[in-house]
Amino acid sequence: MRTTHSSSVFVAVLLGGLIAGTIDIGAAALINSASPYVIMQAIAGGVLGKDSFHEGLPAAALGVFAQWLMSLLIAWIFVFSTRWLPGLKRWWLPAGLAYGIPVFFVMNYVVVPLSALKHTPHFTATRFAENMLAMMLFGVIVAFFTRRAPL
Repeated sequence: MRTTHSSSVFVAVLLGGLIAGTIDIGAAALINSASPYVIMQAIAGGVLGKDSFHEGLPAAALGVFAQWLMSLLIAWIFVFSTRWLPGLKRWWLPAGLAYGIPVFFVMNYVVVPLSALKHTPHFTATRFAENMLAMMLFGVIVAFFTRRAPL
């Protein structure tokens, strides 16, 4: 029984994190009118700085790895939060939407400014809304895969 429990939690983190992270790359590409390749290089910029845009495929691969690693961490936080807040699973849709809001603020106003790019975001109202909606979708995807994970 314990193995099933652990594997269900692992699957929720893995699927929620990887799928949400991958869709987030696509959303960023649409929002910024850029290719996913450029978005992946931009993500790698968090580690490599502006050189990431001159490093080609290795930088893009690093960007995907960094995106997935961060996405898995974000999913893990939500999945394990349901231990203490079981309502997150019961009301997974509003919980996922709500979870995307702090994820947006932490990523844009803590993680990105502390990265090697040292970029502080300046959003127009439209870009703010687009990026917020993308993070709310991220939260919904994670919550969807968490809703049935036994904790």
